[in-house]
Amino acid sequence: MERGVRLAVDVGEVRVGVAASDPDGILATPVETVSAVETVTGVGAPTSDAVSRVAEIIAEREPTVVYIGLPRTLKGKEGPAAQAAREFAQSLANRVSTPIQLVDERLTTVVAHQALHQSGRKMKSHRAVVDQQAAVEILQQSLDVERSTGRVPGIAVIGHQDDDETEAVGR
Repeated sequence: MERGVRLAVDVGEVRVGVAASDPDGILATPVETVSAVETVTGVGAPTSDAVSRVAEIIAEREPTVVYIGLPRTLKGKEGPAAQAAREFAQSLANRVSTPIQLVDERLTTVVAHQALHQSGRKMKSHRAVVDQQAAVEILQQSLDVERSTGRVPGIAVIGHQDDDETEAVGR
């Protein structure tokens, strides 16, 4: 497994959770919850402000890869939330040079709520951090797959970078 920080992003309608690993890729920890309320368009697809903030986090942390959760149903189908995640991933890939991978995130929000509950948090306080915790779950699963197989999991998202956009995020 290549040494270096990895990031994960959980794209939600209202918030975008971000998590990071340590440089050895062993442990995932929460980083930030990015508000997407002002930037929601159409069917809950966070756009420019949320993408810009995540691009800034990528510039700050310089990860080797960014995993973005792709929410599928238990039957493996994709709906509006998956489309929003794909659009977010594409927008981000167009702005940064870091490899971006879409990874299956089935049940990560459920697991995130369970983890928060087990840590003693009240349900009312989950809303503020559940997206970060879901990103932690996405990242930890990705790290485990990468460590056990030696391969980066997921589907690569290829960006079409514009010189002006790349300069805007410090790349």
